[in-house]
Amino acid sequence: MLLPEATLHSDFFAILAAFVAINTVMYAALAIAKIVPMVHLGDLVPGRRRRSETRSIHPETSPDIPDAPST
Repeated sequence: MLLPEATLHSDFFAILAAFVAINTVMYAALAIAKIVPMVHLGDLVPGRRRRSETRSIHPETSPDIPDAPST
């Protein structure tokens, strides 16, 4: 189906083409966002989530504090 040239240069067709272009860019951005792995900001910034004591079954080991004396 071919459209006349006057239809292709109308305001309605320009608005429709802009909508389709924006919609395509949005879907492409969403698809790329699904592919990229999730980054959690809490993993990048050290916080209070670290344990001060080990909860291992071997309490003499201290993996969190490298200079701590083992007793």
